[in-house]
Amino acid sequence: MASKNLPMREALRQALREEMLRDERVFVMGEEVGAWQGTHRVTAGFLDEFGKKRVKDTPISEMAIGGVAVGAAMAGLRPVAEFMTINFAFLALDAIVNHAAKIHYMFDGMFKVPLVFRAASGWGNQATATHSHTPEPIFAHFPGLYVGCPATPADAKGMLKASIRDENPVLFTESIALYPKPGPVPDDDEYLVPIGKGDIKREGTDVTLITYARGVEWCLQAAKELEKDGVSCEVVDVRWLRPLDTELIYESFRKTNRAVVVEESLPMYSFGSEIAALIQDNMFDYMDAPVKRVSAMDVPLPYAREIELMALPNAQKVVDAVKEII
Repeated sequence: MASKNLPMREALRQALREEMLRDERVFVMGEEVGAWQGTHRVTAGFLDEFGKKRVKDTPISEMAIGGVAVGAAMAGLRPVAEFMTINFAFLALDAIVNHAAKIHYMFDGMFKVPLVFRAASGWGNQATATHSHTPEPIFAHFPGLYVGCPATPADAKGMLKASIRDENPVLFTESIALYPKPGPVPDDDEYLVPIGKGDIKREGTDVTLITYARGVEWCLQAAKELEKDGVSCEVVDVRWLRPLDTELIYESFRKTNRAVVVEESLPMYSFGSEIAALIQDNMFDYMDAPVKRVSAMDVPLPYAREIELMALPNAQKVVDAVKEII
């Protein structure tokens, strides 16, 4: 399959454009997605190409964005609603978790809510505590809502296209730090990454590194460093927090018997907690060491650059965690 080297924002733009051309029910909405061409430039050029009917600049109200998206999806359209950053999605929690995630169930299947909420996610760049969140595990807590978190441009394209085509609501998060990072992207408008399927980003035999989104980058860097010491790391990118590809995790753990869970989000009631519990419950006979966790520190993110970096995960923290259990 032919591919092009594209940054993640370009891969996302390509996915959105292809799906809007394929299905006239697909439209985008959100703050500054049209005239301003998107805060993160993912929708650049869309207003000129598709017009105001399918590229909707909205008021500064996430509650309204969420509610309108749910109503439009119930009425037969396929909205892709953008939250400028994921911290603003907290203002739309009622629409996301009480309506989008539950309507199909509560109406006994009479209504579907085929929509995608896109949100830029991640800590760093001195955006301060209220604009620096990686709360995907909060949304994955709720049944009825899919949660996708791509780590590469190719995954971003295939996962977003699959999300738009699905009949269920999807929260789709995009790491701000990964927007400019390039990678090969299949030049195929039918390229899809199945919902609920993870990926082995690097094969190994000594320890499994379980992660998603920006954590994949840290894990691959750590694996390269640990290889110098003769430690072979397998990097499992779950890609979807819900549905979670538990079998891929178990398959890797049966091979390595050790695991480190790496996430950019906070440690309390977290992705790492869930994975550690699943391994403990289902893979106990294969365990040769406790499951280690690497996450952000349990604090609001500081503004000062040096202290901010101290609070965040990085490749060295992954290396140190692996060395504790090898």
